[in-house]
Amino acid sequence: MKKPWPTKVAMEQVYEAKLWGDNGTEFYSGNGSHDPELVQPYVDALKLFLKSFENPLTVCDLGCGDFNIGKKLVAHTQKYIAVDIVEDLIIFNREKFLLPNLEFRCLDIAKDELPRADCAILRQVLQHLSNSEIKNIVDKLCDFKYVVVTEHLPQDDFSPNIDIISGQGTRLKKQSGVDLQAAPFHLKVKEAKQLLSIDSPNHGGCLVTTLFEMF
Repeated sequence: MKKPWPTKVAMEQVYEAKLWGDNGTEFYSGNGSHDPELVQPYVDALKLFLKSFENPLTVCDLGCGDFNIGKKLVAHTQKYIAVDIVEDLIIFNREKFLLPNLEFRCLDIAKDELPRADCAILRQVLQHLSNSEIKNIVDKLCDFKYVVVTEHLPQDDFSPNIDIISGQGTRLKKQSGVDLQAAPFHLKVKEAKQLLSIDSPNHGGCLVTTLFEMF
């Protein structure tokens, strides 16, 4: 049998050991996906973006987690494909969330081919990955028309993209954060627009959401 990828094992352990907290459910993606002060402004901004199109977009949620946020967006899309690396989590979500335009897939977004869609969403996903994995993902983002990225960044000036080992942690302790347009990623986009910035006092820094229109 094929040996599991290190990132897959790390993320499985995050949920098994409840390293992002425990709200009494089998799977919990942490405060960042459940705190109304962090979640509601994001949901409002994404709804506004999605509803701005006469023909609803197909959306690929790359790193859907426990789907507490994604479930609020599905109705505003033509089709919503929710992806995560943790197989048991995807099985759980498939049984819990039953909507006609919703599909769940278990994929390693750094290694596997990504589903076709108009728009990709990556919310607090890249911040947990190594630079090599982020680079692999960046190489695939040009296949989408739009990419919406949310990252936990330091409040003040910081050195972007200091490398980490993939897992539960982020770059904040290194006074760093992911900037896809900076080295070593150099994401090429037609336009970049900040949709939202929310202070995260409990964890320091802020959650910044950026909309990229791709070439």
